Amino acid sequence: MSFLNTIRLPFRECLPLSLDEVGRALARSTPTSAPGPDRTPNSVWKRVHRVAPHLILELLAPLVTYGSHPLTLNRADDIVLDKPGKPSYDSPSSFRVIVLL
Repeated sequence: MSFLNTIRLPFRECLPLSLDEVGRALARSTPTSAPGPDRTPNSVWKRVHRVAPHLILELLAPLVTYGSHPLTLNRADDIVLDKPGKPSYDSPSSFRVIVLL
């Protein structure tokens, strides 16, 4: 059965995204970098969030809830690096992931 023909069920342990969570993530991002293959800079996403924050939340929520991701991520090579100077490596924030699409 192909991926497109399967019905995706939501992850039970997935907590819903909040506007505050999206806002914090955008606040930490640099305005000149582009997070995805569409090459849209973070400054654009920050402006969208200021004007209509619910739009970004509505775009991201199904991706997180159902675990759907762009097909390009299925063909990505990634490397996980330790962030130097972290007191503990028990948290995902202690690592940096470099992804080559």
